[in-house]
Amino acid sequence: MGCLSATAIQVNAAGFQLNTQSATGLGRAFSGDAVIADNASAMARNAAAMALFDRTALSLGVNVLETDISVEDGTYSSDLTGYSGSSNYSDAGGLSFIPNIHAIFPLNEKFAVGVNLYTNFGTRTDFDDSFTASEYGGYTDVESINLGFAISYRINNQWSVGSGLDVIYGIGKLERDLNVYSPADGSTLATSEVLDADVNGFGLGFNVGVVYELNENNRFGLSYRYSPDLKVKGEVTYNGSTTEDDTLTLGLPDMAEFSGYHRIKDTKYAVHYSVQWIGWSSFDTLESDAYGTISNYQWKDAMHFAIGGTYYLNETWTLRTGYLYDQSAQDEVTSISVPDSDRQWFSAGVTYHFSEDTNVDLGGTYLLGKTVDVVEEIDGVSSVTGTTQANAILIALQYSHQF
Repeated sequence: MGCLSATAIQVNAAGFQLNTQSATGLGRAFSGDAVIADNASAMARNAAAMALFDRTALSLGVNVLETDISVEDGTYSSDLTGYSGSSNYSDAGGLSFIPNIHAIFPLNEKFAVGVNLYTNFGTRTDFDDSFTASEYGGYTDVESINLGFAISYRINNQWSVGSGLDVIYGIGKLERDLNVYSPADGSTLATSEVLDADVNGFGLGFNVGVVYELNENNRFGLSYRYSPDLKVKGEVTYNGSTTEDDTLTLGLPDMAEFSGYHRIKDTKYAVHYSVQWIGWSSFDTLESDAYGTISNYQWKDAMHFAIGGTYYLNETWTLRTGYLYDQSAQDEVTSISVPDSDRQWFSAGVTYHFSEDTNVDLGGTYLLGKTVDVVEEIDGVSSVTGTTQANAILIALQYSHQF
């Protein structure tokens, strides 16, 4: 790289994808979520699943996310002064609260419509002044809000289709500084601002889906979601130059998902699974209208694989669990401030039914990330090496009601 750059990091899935649409899904590691349709949050994964509802359904919830992101065995070298020293960091993560709401309205035996508000993408990290390699760390807070409108149509007893529009609002705050250190004692000789961006903007996406019901105990779902290049505008300072009305372009990934659900006949048990493709290769650079390429990512398309089980204990309690393997979006280019890696989800959840129409879900996941070796350099400025790891704990609570 020939210039100083800014990067964004993931929160709880590969790249900066967020899987926080529901507590129910979280409790089974989102296995089967494009077809299970046990509450209104199903529309976030597959609009065709709305056809499985014969009454108005409402779900609202909140996800609590605690991330643990560390840099170990780090070494920072400055080409400007010849300084070299350790560059470790114990926790660049933090605590986030992510709400969601979903509502489905059947119009008749054939049509249903729905509306929801949630997020598919987001990231937050903070490397404070104690992190030596400040131009590779800094502060990042990026999130999207997805307002969705969808419609489904039941073709017959086996087939249903659906589609929807996604109005995506993105906001971002990025800050990076460059510290110049004394080769004698490591003291800070000077500090300059590399990047300060405060931006926001809208994009428009869409989604389509289909559900096939083999019988009441077995069904399959397939969905595809198109995500736009998100253009966000605002004041951007880059390498000492400020543009008050700059535009940054962020390539969001398309996603495709296949799910299955199978309740074992005459038992209280069900198994479910999902395979999702995420088109992260669309996120190759972060582009500025005023300054050109700010960062090169060169990410690759990735997959995740989830499997889970549900135990319908009685009319009051439902128990579930799941496991998900999530492939990294990074390829040959890695980053201190993007500690992306292959990761594993270990999930469990429970539903308490107050009545046939009303229930509360609690879901939890421990996310274990793989340790990754990282090498970064800025020609003529500095370089940093080290290992990164990103783990997380997610807890979600959700209320659902059918009218």
